[in-house]
Amino acid sequence: MDTPQRTVVIASALVLGAELCFAGVSALVKYLSTDLPSEQLVFFRNLMAFVVLLPWLWRKGPDAFKTKAWRFHLTRGLAGLAAMYLFFYAIANLPLAQATLVLLLSPFIIPIIGRLWLNERVLAQTWLAIGIGFIGVFIFLNPAQAQLSPIIGVAFIAACLAAFTKTLIRQMSATESSSKIVFYFSTLATVISAIPLIWRGESIASEHWLGIIAMGGLAVAGQLGMTKAFALAPAARVGVFTYSSVIFAAIMGYWFWDEPITFSMILGAAVITVAGYLAIRTRRKAETGHKVGS
Repeated sequence: MDTPQRTVVIASALVLGAELCFAGVSALVKYLSTDLPSEQLVFFRNLMAFVVLLPWLWRKGPDAFKTKAWRFHLTRGLAGLAAMYLFFYAIANLPLAQATLVLLLSPFIIPIIGRLWLNERVLAQTWLAIGIGFIGVFIFLNPAQAQLSPIIGVAFIAACLAAFTKTLIRQMSATESSSKIVFYFSTLATVISAIPLIWRGESIASEHWLGIIAMGGLAVAGQLGMTKAFALAPAARVGVFTYSSVIFAAIMGYWFWDEPITFSMILGAAVITVAGYLAIRTRRKAETGHKVGS
């Protein structure tokens, strides 16, 4: 396996691991949202993530976080925080698997942003894989048999913002390290999300603190994995693997909340998995063909 192909495989594995972490965060948010407002959950998700990062940040020292890309960091922070508020609202009001579909919509938007903004080349096979993934999402939702909640529209807006932030990470990675990107996002998100607590803060029961701490830890692991993945490979190449999040969410929804797993969900998940396999297989063939022809 040559170096470019190995890099894409590693980036894809990082995306899968990050999505598993994010599915865990979603499950914890759904559990905690029955007693706590979403504004408070967003703040503690960011605060606990920042606390988990503190020992690591201390070892690196202040010189490691000097930056001139303040505009990029601020834009990424605001867009990411807005997506988080919308996504938490969707989690609280939709079945976990449906709410997680917001993460599946991002890959459909990422190649467009990457092409128009970063001038990234999008392979025809990648577009085909994304098209198959879209069919999988349609099958999964099964709108012909089940009435969809209008909150799906909220999830779509969150997906657009998430796609923008992931593409922005690709742009920032040219000059900013993964640790620096995560540090500034965590700092900005924590400070800004503290403002709504002035009127939405509530007391927290002792049994909920463990969930809040776990939510922060998983969020940090997911952020680092996703940031590193998009730094290693173009968003259009590895974004397709975010489809895996709905599989993890469906399993968690069934296990913890008895949310049904229907045939259409299984079929849709299978189609989504095929789309991911097709993306990496066509990438391998393209690289092999280039090597032979050169």
